[in-house]
Amino acid sequence: MQSAFDAYAGSYDSALNQGLALSGESKEYFARERVRWLARRLSSLGVQARRVLDYGCGTGGTSPELLEQLHARTVVGVDASRESLDVARTTHADPRLQFETLSELDASAAFEVAYCNGVFHHIEPEQRLDALSYVHRSLAKGGVFGLWENNPWNPGTRLVMRRIPFDRDAKLLSPPHARALVTRAGFTVLRTDFLFFFPRVLSALRPLEARLVSVPAGAQYMILCRKT
Repeated sequence: MQSAFDAYAGSYDSALNQGLALSGESKEYFARERVRWLARRLSSLGVQARRVLDYGCGTGGTSPELLEQLHARTVVGVDASRESLDVARTTHADPRLQFETLSELDASAAFEVAYCNGVFHHIEPEQRLDALSYVHRSLAKGGVFGLWENNPWNPGTRLVMRRIPFDRDAKLLSPPHARALVTRAGFTVLRTDFLFFFPRVLSALRPLEARLVSVPAGAQYMILCRKT
């Protein structure tokens, strides 16, 4: 089955950066900071991420960050877009990185950690629980899932998304709704963190963000949950 994102495989980065330009940062900045924050939370839990699932990896831009910052042995990126996966395989030749379609990967408790960013607002609401169940099956018992989503309560987030062709019609998830969904899928919610409060022009204030993570105003939020 063809994915809607096949059409953006060759232009994904430029389309995304078109919107992110309002923040003064590139997609690489946000990918690095998201994984850095996840690594911080995993460290506090004592979780070792030997095998990591990058759910909805697209063209694979975050997979190397997961590999290096989480000190993983293997990162497996999965996506519905075959064209995007072809780009990922061509761009990232590290043998520790693997890219497969959702149907090709046997979701069988193989991972200690799963990561996902900005995917579920592209999944139809009636299909979201099935997608979360896939992630749940992929994790070993005690495995941890870091689910990042765009915060619909942040007006800057909505403005950025209107500038990105593939995000204009996205159906955003509020933090309470996302927490309810992961709970229904069998996860235990550990915490919700809000990040990315300040654009680059106010970057001097970014050291304050670690104190603001409970304030539901950041451009994105991460729900950290565990398979129990």
